[in-house]
Amino acid sequence: MTEELTVPIRSEADLVTARLRGREIASVLHFSSSELTLIATAISEVTRNILTYAGSGELSLRLIQQAQKMGVLIVARDHGPGIADLAAAMQDGYSTSGSLGLGLPGSKRLMDEFAIASEVGQGTTVTMTKWKL
Repeated sequence: MTEELTVPIRSEADLVTARLRGREIASVLHFSSSELTLIATAISEVTRNILTYAGSGELSLRLIQQAQKMGVLIVARDHGPGIADLAAAMQDGYSTSGSLGLGLPGSKRLMDEFAIASEVGQGTTVTMTKWKL
């Protein structure tokens, strides 16, 4: 396994870096081009949420192995205001910023595993995994 790679998220340029690093680490497992695009899109969505709602945070990436399968683990974390209604935030079309409200539910659909934890006033952590099948 490779070491964990962390990308600070503080600006739009960091979103580009996060997508690139995600593609790089996932390409080690020989994901297809379309799979790499799905991973990069999910990374883009969760890191954009960090910028929009928290202002800053970080993205961690690492390869993982579970039994006979390998994958990429992505953790997006911020210490922003948190999400008061997680169930609503996971529904298509829900947004408190005027966006389309597709980021979190879309990221969940793109990845094999998705978990979100948030506490008002403490921040939000999104954990996603894409398995190489």
